[in-house]
Amino acid sequence: MKKALIAMVLVVLAGMGSSAKGQMAVSHEPTATPAAPSADVETIPPEKPVARVNGTVLTDRDLLREMFTIFPYARQHNGGFPKAMEEDIRKGALQMIVFEELVYQEAKRRGMTVTPVKLDRAVAEFRKQFKSPDDYKGFMTWECQGSEKVLRQKVRRSLLIDQLLAVEVKDKSGVSLAETKAYYDKNAATFRLPESFSFQTISILPPEKATAEQLKDARKRAEDALKQAKATWNYEEFGLLAEKISEDDYRVMMGEHKSVDRDKLPPQVVSAALALQPGQVSSLIQVDQALTIVRLIAHNPARMQKFEDVRDSLSKQLQNLKTEQLRSGLDKKLRATAKVEVL
Repeated sequence: MKKALIAMVLVVLAGMGSSAKGQMAVSHEPTATPAAPSADVETIPPEKPVARVNGTVLTDRDLLREMFTIFPYARQHNGGFPKAMEEDIRKGALQMIVFEELVYQEAKRRGMTVTPVKLDRAVAEFRKQFKSPDDYKGFMTWECQGSEKVLRQKVRRSLLIDQLLAVEVKDKSGVSLAETKAYYDKNAATFRLPESFSFQTISILPPEKATAEQLKDARKRAEDALKQAKATWNYEEFGLLAEKISEDDYRVMMGEHKSVDRDKLPPQVVSAALALQPGQVSSLIQVDQALTIVRLIAHNPARMQKFEDVRDSLSKQLQNLKTEQLRSGLDKKLRATAKVEVL
């Protein structure tokens, strides 16, 4: 019962811990979770401190909530994080909850406020996330000690974080068309696409340290595969054949290799591809011991991407970069005068 309640709380509150990313508590819609059972405040284990920020204690519950925000897929595995990633996820989550607390404290220091109307609207929107009264009751018990006043304090905190980040990050992170074009012109080489090929393959792979007889057998199977490949008429037919008889890893993708730079391909494949027109099938190509058949999809010459084609995506990338720089600068500035203790 307790695990089901914890899972529900983590899903619902994932957004509440993400205000410093420009999200508000009410912006996260929970995924399907078991209905939370009723719980008494007395049955809830006490929170353990993990950090102290200017005297304010942050707990393991805050930390775990943020870890789920960073790696939401863990919710699909009963709260388990990949062992190889767990330490980094925890470190990132700890840094984020400290940053949020610093931002919240700075917002209060500046005298920022939330109007009653805005707070009422945010609380009402937050409540709409719950699928049932029991889910809401479980959340209130677990996170708010059953108190509507505590809930309003949490939502108010989230809104104040958003306000300060809007002033210090969002409002300053815009990138003009002129800035985008200047970056494009200065970094022209970045937007030059190398010559590449997209193609499908069917490969026959003899065993490692194959005997002469095994090599002979592999050659026979490859020649038979070539006959069948030559008889195909389109991408789908060749792809279905690749799924059926190919022995390389690309068989599960209908043999398709999406745009591959020329300098990353074996010379034998490049030579074969250059001799083909889109839709044509090569003869047998030997790369090491593998016997491969190539069907060309497209040969893409080296070219320069036009500014008009990359403008929107580039502007977004530059804005994201600027946002991260501003956030990092704000974090550094706030930490310079703060007392942060990791417990």
